Amino acid sequence: MTSVSTTADTRLPFFLRGNYAPVADEIIADNLTVTGAVPPELRGRFIRNGPNPSSGASPHWFLGDGMLHGVELGDGDARWYRNRYVRTRSLAGEGTYVDDQGRVDLTVGVANTHVVEHAGRILALVESSLPYEVTPELETVGRYDFGGRLATAMTAHPKLDPSTGELHFFGYGFAPPYLTYHVADRDGTLIRSEVISVAGPTMIHDFNLTEHHVVFMDLPVVFDFELAMQGTMPYRWDDSYGARLGVMPRGGTDADVRWVDIEPCYVFHPMNAYESGGAIVLDVVRYPRLWDRSGDEFDPARLTRWTVDVDAGTVKEEQLDDRATEFPRVAPDVVGRPYRYGYAVETVDGIGESHMALVKYDVETGGSEVHDFGPGNEPAEAVFAPVAGGGEDHGYLMTYVYDAARDTSDFVILAAEDFTAPPVAAVALPQRVPFGFHGSWVPD
Repeated sequence: MTSVSTTADTRLPFFLRGNYAPVADEIIADNLTVTGAVPPELRGRFIRNGPNPSSGASPHWFLGDGMLHGVELGDGDARWYRNRYVRTRSLAGEGTYVDDQGRVDLTVGVANTHVVEHAGRILALVESSLPYEVTPELETVGRYDFGGRLATAMTAHPKLDPSTGELHFFGYGFAPPYLTYHVADRDGTLIRSEVISVAGPTMIHDFNLTEHHVVFMDLPVVFDFELAMQGTMPYRWDDSYGARLGVMPRGGTDADVRWVDIEPCYVFHPMNAYESGGAIVLDVVRYPRLWDRSGDEFDPARLTRWTVDVDAGTVKEEQLDDRATEFPRVAPDVVGRPYRYGYAVETVDGIGESHMALVKYDVETGGSEVHDFGPGNEPAEAVFAPVAGGGEDHGYLMTYVYDAARDTSDFVILAAEDFTAPPVAAVALPQRVPFGFHGSWVPD
């Protein structure tokens, strides 16, 4: 692999300098040093995905090769840290995602956005392509298409129903069908695929699941073939497209989708969704606009609530917080259900020049708490690891925290019920973990 520098050269784009820059080495480190104590009830692996261009450069942060960073916990110890590229065809230089005729090869993709476990399989995901299966030790098994049943790309944000064990997800593309909804049962068998009618090829990064409904977000960031041919992020804002939410009963079909218009905006990530008194409540991180000017400059995103009255065809919009946040998460047991607590990363000064902290929201009271790791210490997305026998707030939050002074990272565990207290455990890692995207706690 090419040697990679963490240069602060401001002539480079933000995603190629500082802790956004890729690391050069794949390593394994055992017997890690722990400050504090790893809770003995935590047995499994924390795995996070993110872009790490093997050449040392890429045209956009979203386009780097996928690299997994993992820590294994057990018996009160941090057993190992390791990082591994997802061995995709793209990493090997085999083929292109889009050829000059506009044809898509779903087997070519960087698998750099999320990593989830379902039915005994760990899948590395990117929304443009098929998943890649990896082992608990982060080695690549190969592409996975649900036994040949998955004929579309797979979103990086599937939703696991905590009651049924079903995995709900979708695939989108820039050629018809633009959107297809899928369900895999608790055993991992793909049991349903339903084409959903939308007007054009938009970037649908995530969606919403409730106990009885699926809610799609059809928003005005559209595919641009010329940008795709330039090798950069192939999407842009389109004022003419409009914005709407599509509400479908979970057992319904395309004909049952009710579309409701909303104010134009973009949402990468919802925090959660649930049903309340006949309405559907969506708590999302909302951007007023996205990719409507040069580079990656855009306005901050705010936690916002949409309350959807499907029968009336109306949506009430309410901003819940003034802070700029992203990467919202909730405890897995409340996905799609009424909930009280959510977590997000607060960005203080903007992308590339920021200081970051973690925020815990109490959506029942409207309160919030902040865990700031101090100057030069920057957390990533916090993932909730539940503990058996407790309620929604009974568990731990896991994240990687970059220490600029040491130019390295720690794996940090916080007690969810005592969010502002010092970490329960901080595990010193042998190298820094670049800022990335999403991860999961995969218990034994």
